Amino acid sequence: MTVATDQKTYTFAEYLDLEETADGKHEYQDGEIVPMTGGTTNHNKISLNFAAYLKFALKGQKYNIFIGDVKLWIPHYRQGTYPDVMIINGETVYYGTGKTTVTNPSLIVEVLSKSTQNYDQGDKFRYYRSIPEFKEYILIDQNRYYVMQYNKTDEQKWLLSEYEGENSILSLVSVDFKLTFQEIYEGVNFNEQE
Repeated sequence: MTVATDQKTYTFAEYLDLEETADGKHEYQDGEIVPMTGGTTNHNKISLNFAAYLKFALKGQKYNIFIGDVKLWIPHYRQGTYPDVMIINGETVYYGTGKTTVTNPSLIVEVLSKSTQNYDQGDKFRYYRSIPEFKEYILIDQNRYYVMQYNKTDEQKWLLSEYEGENSILSLVSVDFKLTFQEIYEGVNFNEQE
C-alpha cells in the first residue's frame, strides 16, 4: 500500500522534475506524489523474463517494449505510474518533450505483490482502461504459478482468463506470442516470499 508523504499538491510537470533527482521511485496520483515500495528479486526476475522473451520474439517488428523505469501518464485520471512491462504497437507517444513518460501502451504487465495487488487489480486497472490504445492487461503472481489475463473485446468489454500451474501457457492476444510458465517464472524461488 502506498502512503502519501504530505498534503501539498503538485502539477505533473513538477512531479517529473522532482522525480529526476529523487532517491527512489514515486507515483503521481492526482496531484500527490506517493513513494513506491521496493520490489523483490522474484518480482524483478519475472518482469525481466517477460520483457526479455517478448523482446526476442518481437525483434524486427514495430513494437516498443519498456520495463519498470519508464513512466506512464494517464491524463483522464491524472495518474503517473511505472508499469512493470509495457508494449506499444507502432510509434511511441510521449508526454511533453521528454522521453521518460509514454501515453499509449497496448499491453501492460504488472507483477503482483501483497502490498500492491488490490491497487493493481482495482483502481490502477480502472485508470489503465481509460487509455484508448490499451487492449491487454497481464497480472502475474510472484508467489505461485498464477496469471490473470484481461483482454478488451471488440464490444469494449474486458474478458478475464486465469491460468494456474507450472505447466500452463499464456497466449497473448494483443501480439502473436506465447509464453510458458517455465519461461515467466525462470529463476524464481517461491521459498523466498516477499
